[in-house]
Amino acid sequence: MRAALLPLLLLGTAASAQTAPAISVETLKTVTQTLSSDAYEGRAPTTPGEAKTVAYLVAQMEAAGLKPGNKGSWTQDVPMVEITAKDVRPFVFTGGTAPVSLAYRTDMVAGTYRVAPTSTVTNSDVVFVGYGITAPEKGWDDYAGVDVKGKTVVILINDADWQTMGREGPFEGRAMTWYGRWPYKFENAAKHGAAAAIIVHDTEPAAYPWAVVQSSWTGPQLELDETGDHLDQSQVIGWMQKPAAERVFASAGKDYAALAAAAKVRGFKAVPLGLKLSTGFANTIRRQASKNVIGVLPGTTAPNDYVLYSAHWDHLGRCDAVGGDDICNGAADNATGTAGLIALAQAHVKAGPAKRSIAFLAVTAEESGLLGSRYYAEHPVYPLARTVGGVNMDVLNVDGRVKDFVLTGAGKSEIEDLVKPFVAEQGRVIGVEANPERGGYYRSDHFSFAKLGVPMLDGGSGEDLVVGGTAAGHAAREDYVANRYHKPADEYDAKWDWSGAVEDLTIYYGLGRKLADDTALWPNWYKTAEFRNIRDKDRAGAK
Repeated sequence: MRAALLPLLLLGTAASAQTAPAISVETLKTVTQTLSSDAYEGRAPTTPGEAKTVAYLVAQMEAAGLKPGNKGSWTQDVPMVEITAKDVRPFVFTGGTAPVSLAYRTDMVAGTYRVAPTSTVTNSDVVFVGYGITAPEKGWDDYAGVDVKGKTVVILINDADWQTMGREGPFEGRAMTWYGRWPYKFENAAKHGAAAAIIVHDTEPAAYPWAVVQSSWTGPQLELDETGDHLDQSQVIGWMQKPAAERVFASAGKDYAALAAAAKVRGFKAVPLGLKLSTGFANTIRRQASKNVIGVLPGTTAPNDYVLYSAHWDHLGRCDAVGGDDICNGAADNATGTAGLIALAQAHVKAGPAKRSIAFLAVTAEESGLLGSRYYAEHPVYPLARTVGGVNMDVLNVDGRVKDFVLTGAGKSEIEDLVKPFVAEQGRVIGVEANPERGGYYRSDHFSFAKLGVPMLDGGSGEDLVVGGTAAGHAAREDYVANRYHKPADEYDAKWDWSGAVEDLTIYYGLGRKLADDTALWPNWYKTAEFRNIRDKDRAGAK
């Protein structure tokens, strides 16, 4: 069936979102306020805040009427290793016109994925590798013709065409691709043998200010505890501020702006800077399992097929103090989404079991690189080949009703077609993603499932507020990013307007119910999507 025809055909068969059990605003308020209270200490994984969070979520799922989702257990252990860098020495660049020393936290941050007592680079040759991308299918390789084994690579954030305002370009123009995300850049640097990898922070292409990097990259860092202790990764990974990078390049006799511009052009060749980097730090290592929380509403006639709702319960815990407050409460991010998970569970239980099973997954360590969802996707409780699809929720709209519903990373899967009738029922329109350069599609837990073939909706309220329009909506979102995102100020506010969140959750309910009751539906990726082949292989095996 042609995807373009799918919404028209579904209009007559979709269960009406308007007949869904009411989404409980009281649940949204209570769960959000509780999880984001100081008593939960910012919900950092493997801390006392996690123990409180998991216990609370289990109690909420049980009270909603779900069953334990993991073979009689409410949780799935996620093995974690916590690495805390201490006594971090400055980045010292020598060999130029004068030594350049970058101070920890103010000029740069540093860490490692390697589970080792120390991380050190000494007199490591420094090479500028542009955007640090190796994409043979696009004819692009920033590492072509250069050997960076044992060396330090300096990398630009985002994609080479991020300043293109449309979607044309080798990397989808303004829309960030996976190649633009920092996890990819560190991963690719390690594949090329780099001893150290440093990303240059620039607020616009990074999509967040230095304060976010500073709060996220200092203190304990989590990674999955896997065989090999990640010793195939670079000794040192980190960031430096753009003004600091300009000083480093000037010391090397290079024009930072000119080289950054050159890196945007296909065929760019990496540039040795003639500098050497020395830095290092000790690591405190702690191994401890975190937990995903899983509840399920078993299906009636197709119980071995699963529809999935997900949201991450974690946040940053204790963080850089602002005005004496050092708890990053994570009220919007993502106590709201977790509250939405519980409210949806209540609604589905009230409606009664669907034909397929519906699973509710609250995952850990999203803020540490999607670790909880990645672990689940790689060690699924329910086979991915039998997981129909679902919805991920990360930050609900608390600014009021909006006229548009935006699909993050639009143009990837048939899930997008399935959701459109439910959007139309509310008299809303599908809007255009306001900030595709932020790479939202690759920054939340649905991506862990997408990489392994499962289509998940990542969509919600746009910026066109019913009261105030796009100007007010955009201002509210930018204010959140600038002043509260990943900061202690992300706290519960009794004045929040939950009407927009309720409308979005009603759409999620309708979509999930459609997927769970129509056993003929197996949404796939569009043929142009990078995950299509994985899904096809999985489904062929399941059949």
